[in-house]
Order: sequence, then C-alpha cells, then structure tokens
Amino acid sequence: MITSRRRAADRRVVLLGPQHTTQTVARAVEDLGVTGPVATITAGWEEREGEDAELSHDLGGRTRNLSLYPRAEEVFAQDESVRELFYERIRRMRELRSLYQLRLAPQLQTCRTLLERTDPAAPDALHGPEIEGAIAGIQSLDAEHLARTAELESEISERMASPSRPAIERHRAELADLLDGVDAVLIAGGHVGVLMDRLRLFDVFSTIPTTPVVAWSGGAIVVAERIVLFHDSPPQGRGNPEVHAPGLGLVSGLVALPHAADRLRLEDPARVSLFARRFAPDLCVAMDDGARIQIDGPRAAWRATEATRILGTDGRVLEMQPA
Repeated sequence: MITSRRRAADRRVVLLGPQHTTQTVARAVEDLGVTGPVATITAGWEEREGEDAELSHDLGGRTRNLSLYPRAEEVFAQDESVRELFYERIRRMRELRSLYQLRLAPQLQTCRTLLERTDPAAPDALHGPEIEGAIAGIQSLDAEHLARTAELESEISERMASPSRPAIERHRAELADLLDGVDAVLIAGGHVGVLMDRLRLFDVFSTIPTTPVVAWSGGAIVVAERIVLFHDSPPQGRGNPEVHAPGLGLVSGLVALPHAADRLRLEDPARVSLFARRFAPDLCVAMDDGARIQIDGPRAAWRATEATRILGTDGRVLEMQPA
C-alpha cells in the first residue's frame, strides 16, 4: 500500500495503466460502486474523439461523451477573439518551453554525469553533495517554469472571461447539464496538451467538485498538480523529462508515468534515481498494463495493484504489493 503524506483531492480518483491491450476501466468503475451514467472525456484523441464505441460497450452503453474537441472548434469558428487568445497562449507556451529546455538540458546532463560516477544507492562523500546541489538546481528551474506557465494560464483565463463569451458560456451550460447526475467521469489519454487545453477552456470540473474520476494514459498525467512530460528515447532524438504546466490538481503527491516500460530506461539506475529525486517528495509511479492506484479521499491511503511500480531514489524500480 502507498501512503500519501500530502492532501489529495476531495474525491475518489482511480489511475489506470494503458487500455490498448488490458482493459480495466469497466472493472474500476464497478469497484467504485458506480451503477449510473458516466461522463467520458476523450478530447486527447482529437478528430477521433467520437470513436468511443468500444468504451461505451464495455460500460453497458451508459456513457455521455462530452465532445470537448468539436465544441472547442465550434467556439473558435463563432468567436475570433477566443481563437486568437487560445493560439496566443499556445505560442507563448511554446516560447516559454523553448527557453526552459535550453536551460534544462545542460543541467540534466551534469546530473547524469555525476550519477554515473558513483552508486546512486550509496553516493560517496565526494559526489553526494555535488549531486544534491545539481538536483536542487533542476528543481528550482522546474518550479520557476511551473510558476511562469501558471501565470500565463491565469492571464489568458482572465482575458478570456472579460468581456463575456456567449459561445463558451453556451457550451459550459450544456456540459453542466450533461454532467448533472453522472456517477463518475472518465478521462482517456491521447494528446496531453490538447486534452488539457479543452478541459481549461470549458472549466469542466468546476460544477462537479466531488464526482469520482477514473483516468488513464494522458488522463492520468493531467489530473496531477503538475503535468510532467517524459520520453527517454523519442523519435526526434534524446528526450529530457520536463514540467509542462499546472495540471487539474485532482491528485497530489504523485507523478503518473503511463507506458513507462516503453518510454523510460528503467534498467538505468542513474536515470531512475535522477527522475525520482528530481520530482520528490512526489512519488513517480510507473503505470503499465494492469497498473492501478485508487485514492479514496483526502485522508485515505493510496491502494495499488502489484503491477504498479515506483521509481526509487536509489535507482531501483520497486514492485508494489497488492492492497
């Protein structure tokens, strides 16, 4: 069992591993005691958002797809000012990310070099303080970038709110009606940025503060307090894990890592140690097939399946015992 030392969101949340080969969503919904309608959020699938027939079938046909992607496209077509603000935000976020990456890359390389010179599980007296200082520098940069992106999000949200935007308000009202009476909300994966952008645009969770949530893949990433993007070996070259922006904050104290076995070099103790220490005190959780974490409330312990693994600060990947 995993125990969080930080306050979790005041709702039950279940995080799952990928669903391509091992479908566990229906079981998770059943275990929550949910018998009524459920809302589905598949905006990360973009143009394929409506291709949710299999998911709906698995849940007995009681799903209500919120259709956030076409709703956003409709808003952009009806209100040019919203479209301009939306894409201004994307452009400025890209600029901030570029500057952040420019500073981040050499700091990460320094940390990796230091860690490769000693045992991550027991660094010697010479290297230990240097490693701690280097990691503290990265944590400071991550925090600075997160603050700058949060400031940008707040600015755009304020400008979006005034003057009133009838195109947005109409869809928010329709979404509130769809969400009224649902027993749970399911958040699928796909493109993390697109998913989070649409969730922000329509402020989806403002009307359902305690409704249980089941999230997987990219959905498991966005429910955290901060969105962390990662891939050690992306097609375009060497990757560096990075803080992207604030998340929904429905879960605290962890960084979900979907498809970790494919995207992270979990056999490399130096990389595992750096990842875990960099994002501490949050736990870095590998979410592969069959993985599941359930948070039952702000004071409850996290319950995990044995397929759920934790990245250790000593460079090991720890198997969790079933709760």
